[in-house]
Amino acid sequence: MPTVDALLTHSADSSFERGTIERRDPRAHDVVIDIAYAGICHSDIHQAREEWGKALFPMVPGHEISGTVSAVGADVTSYAVGDRVGVGCFVDSCRECENCVAGEEQYCLKGEVPTYNGKEYDGEPTFGGYSTQIVVDENYVLRIPEGISLDEAAPLLCAGITVFSPLNHWNAGPGKQVAIVGMGGLGHMGVKIAHAMGAEVTVLSQTLSKQEDGKKFGADHYYATAEKETFKQLRGRFDLIVNTVAANLPVDRYLGMLRLDGTMVNVGIPDSPDSFHAFSLAGMRRSMSGSKIGGIRETQEMLDFCAEHQLGAEIETIGADEVTEAYDRVVNSDVRYRFVIDASTITA
Repeated sequence: MPTVDALLTHSADSSFERGTIERRDPRAHDVVIDIAYAGICHSDIHQAREEWGKALFPMVPGHEISGTVSAVGADVTSYAVGDRVGVGCFVDSCRECENCVAGEEQYCLKGEVPTYNGKEYDGEPTFGGYSTQIVVDENYVLRIPEGISLDEAAPLLCAGITVFSPLNHWNAGPGKQVAIVGMGGLGHMGVKIAHAMGAEVTVLSQTLSKQEDGKKFGADHYYATAEKETFKQLRGRFDLIVNTVAANLPVDRYLGMLRLDGTMVNVGIPDSPDSFHAFSLAGMRRSMSGSKIGGIRETQEMLDFCAEHQLGAEIETIGADEVTEAYDRVVNSDVRYRFVIDASTITA
């Protein structure tokens, strides 16, 4: 099995260090990808710091991966050497359950195989994109259109699809009032995508510190939720609220901003449970929901949509030596809006 350079963390309280991992020899349907960039997702931090339960160490995080094909297995038909490709949050699924058959592999009933901090169905551990190369079955590889640069494309493989999927599922578009809660790595892409879909977009953020950016990304309105009058002013306004923040909110107050049959969708996952009153739902037949990335088909649709509308993530590119510091900066909301690791710096 070939070895490749990678950034590894060996425990929840250790820094990243350079090392090597083993990648499998390519099977008949495998694609070998030379990684160019890997985005840093907040979920990388949660898992590397073991905040979401027991983790598998050593760990190589990273599920926002972009690069080029360097080799293909004997039976690969979808990709060729030199193609621009990406890998998102999972690298396999059972392919047989009703959800997989429907193209919703992220909800695989057997459990999809995560790109890192997981195990293949044969028991081998998975290692992610903080590395120089990855080997993935062609059915779980995405094509990155020429209209998006590889560095700006990497975060779309998680942040982009995480907001695209609920906006797509709940039919954001012309005539719809859509609110995006939070203006971070997910939220800024939510604003861009909802605007490109034709919805009237409102940002709900704690303060107005990012208002200028929000308007630049396509927001029609921008409100500070720290101001008490905001919730009264916006009562009954929205068809759809997409909550991207990983913190507990006063859910009843947000539900009060939905109109008849409106939906609040949570894609940010706080550490502790939220609470709300059933009356907040019953009064206007409102719904509370959640969403988890997207399937391969929908993720490709998202990439094609972003290329068509010239949408990429707002990024700060860093080297391998800056990853540990970048984690702290993400926790402190000190990034606009996504860190992306230049994989060429991983090799010592």
